[in-house]
Amino acid sequence: MMDALSVVSQLRDLASEPQNREAIVQDQGCLPGLVLFLDHQSPEVLLATLQTLRYLAELSPNIPTMKNELGMMVSLENLMGRDNQSVDITSLAKEVYGILTAPPLPVHRTPERRKKSQFFINSSYKKAKCVTLHIQGLDSADQRGLCEEALLKVRGVISFTFQMASKRCTVRIRSDLPTESLASAIADTKVLSAQQVVKNEAGEEVFIPLNPSVAEVHQISALPDYLPEEEESPEKEVDRAVSRTTAKDDASGSWLNAAASFLTKTFYW
Repeated sequence: MMDALSVVSQLRDLASEPQNREAIVQDQGCLPGLVLFLDHQSPEVLLATLQTLRYLAELSPNIPTMKNELGMMVSLENLMGRDNQSVDITSLAKEVYGILTAPPLPVHRTPERRKKSQFFINSSYKKAKCVTLHIQGLDSADQRGLCEEALLKVRGVISFTFQMASKRCTVRIRSDLPTESLASAIADTKVLSAQQVVKNEAGEEVFIPLNPSVAEVHQISALPDYLPEEEESPEKEVDRAVSRTTAKDDASGSWLNAAASFLTKTFYW
């Protein structure tokens, strides 16, 4: 059974091979998952995550995508300023941050690399969207528990994970579920409120107010472990909808497909 450390360790091993770096960053599950790992409590997971990001940043075309990944720079800044952690983690966080913020170098890419098969995302990823929320009042495990209970009752929520240091929750939902429904469910706790975090044209993170009164929340009484992906809307994902293909009999692709599923569906720390 996969756990956080085994997933990120194997992903780090794959990232150490130059031919895998473009595909990992282009994937819609692995890079957001690595950002979530940056808020993990385990020093071993943090170090392995930073090592993975360092490998990925060695391919210069990856840098803009990594830098613009929602929560990446904020999470690195949090690690750089955190006390009571190992020098290795702090130093590596500063190194990765420095690489991502350095002036870009000219990039030369061949047509063959552009056409390279990206082999570990299946079609179900196009049927959902990820929403990042900033939740006012998310200050403790008790408040997180209230938020979890509220989100689990919303029909159309597939999975979610928290970044407590930045008071954020990344929610994977059906593409036909209004974001206001999440805000409405969270507002029903009476102690929490939510705003959506998005990137503006300048690449900066901004908060968008959500009006919880405009959305009707469809609740479910019996809570499954996860919403089955085959029931999701056929609409394309709002953020970075990218067509994917599957390589034939690719062992690393098979593992990465499982890892991407783990990254997007089982982060509950």
